Amino acid sequence: MDDEQRYQIAASKDTRFDGVFFVAVTSTGIYCRPSCPAMTPKRANVRFYPTAAAAQQAGFRACKRCRPDASPGSPEWNVRADLTARAMRLIADGIVDREGVDGLADRLGYEQRQVRRVLTAELGAGPLALARAQRAQTARILVETTKLAMGDIAFAAGFASIRQFNATMLEVFGTPPTLLRERAAKTAAAKRAEPVPPGVLRLRLPYRPPIDLPRLVRFLAARAIPGVEEAAAGAYRRTISLPNGSGILSLRPVPAASWVDCELELDDLRDVTAAVQRCRRLLDLDADPVAVSGFLAQDEVLGPLARACPGRRSPGHVDGDELALRAVLGQQVSVAAARRLGARLAAGYGKPLSQPRGTLTHHFPAPATLAAADPEALPMPRTRARALVGLATALAAGDISLHPGADRDQAAARLLALPGIGPWTVSYIRMRALSDPDAFPPADAGVLAALRRLGAGPAASASALAERWRPWRAYAVHHLWATLEQPATQGTTTA
Repeated sequence: MDDEQRYQIAASKDTRFDGVFFVAVTSTGIYCRPSCPAMTPKRANVRFYPTAAAAQQAGFRACKRCRPDASPGSPEWNVRADLTARAMRLIADGIVDREGVDGLADRLGYEQRQVRRVLTAELGAGPLALARAQRAQTARILVETTKLAMGDIAFAAGFASIRQFNATMLEVFGTPPTLLRERAAKTAAAKRAEPVPPGVLRLRLPYRPPIDLPRLVRFLAARAIPGVEEAAAGAYRRTISLPNGSGILSLRPVPAASWVDCELELDDLRDVTAAVQRCRRLLDLDADPVAVSGFLAQDEVLGPLARACPGRRSPGHVDGDELALRAVLGQQVSVAAARRLGARLAAGYGKPLSQPRGTLTHHFPAPATLAAADPEALPMPRTRARALVGLATALAAGDISLHPGADRDQAAARLLALPGIGPWTVSYIRMRALSDPDAFPPADAGVLAALRRLGAGPAASASALAERWRPWRAYAVHHLWATLEQPATQGTTTA
């Protein structure tokens, strides 16, 4: 990276570069991590150093807010940043609205006081204020993209009253909600937007371009379980289980736009926030493609792939438990075989829809349902069936947590302790269920085949090569997998 790239990373507050370099500010005499939440200084006042020691030797003192002098891997380095990231993922998923700050702290495994202190120190606001901002954003989306009554919107976004809803919207956006809707309606009329079917919420999910949406849809389509998912005409649809009910989502790329069209049919409007966030994780819409591709483009092996497709994403999932169970189904079998197993499992153990929506007929089986199943009766080899039931039992009992704020290392250790679950399965779960940008499945057949095709050396060198791709090894894996896919997926949409 050159200094201009480092400055862009510092401006984006990307925690994944903490420890890669340090940012010093001449006007204050302080040096920080790239992710420091303080205001980004002017470019002319910024210097970059490879180590904290180098910054100290140049006469800069450590920032007391982001603690750049702590050693990577130490509690002082990781706990604060990791706790903050996990908390923000849970707040975005609506946990504070559903379970309060108590529920947030319980999911994180910390006391309320410590969660408040860390979030305030890192982000300048406590969990209630952050959840309030999330509610306001959800409400604005509903105000501008639906015809719901304002009372229904306030309820769906998590506000306690219409009065609180109106006051928050005016304070946050400087505009009353009725005016926001009028402006959005004029814009829609000018663009002749298509009418929305009754009972459907149509939203826009923005992202930072570039993005390879065609490959994302193909990736999901190749793994779509009949009855639970479908992909047709460039769109992806599926059933989804949410905290307050269930629903159906539809995601469709929009040519020459910087958003994805999202349609939601929900049993309970309170699930809007969770549904939106899970769609964003599924498509990895919160990634910074310029930072990721800029880093990987410098690698001798991955450089040509990253430059050819700078918008490559690492797909996540809408349900961590479901993805983990599907990962076990896919052990040592082809993608097509895993789909067939998933379809038989969904038909036999999944909850049927009250009214089928086209080819969508079932939800994927819940862990509690599979935990009660007889391994001998499941439509798969006995060893894998026992591993599946064992995982479902652990998930249903809460022994393993794969929610948005789960501790990735803790979850990985507990998964590895289960019979029949190995390193590849755990890494795949980290990559997709826990959205770990640095997950890397060891000895993955696709990765090894791609490296051979690229002439990168023997299989034994894969792990050594992967060390060069930190902290974005998951994206590197998708670049390699894409070289084996048909049709070729090297093109990138800039919208």
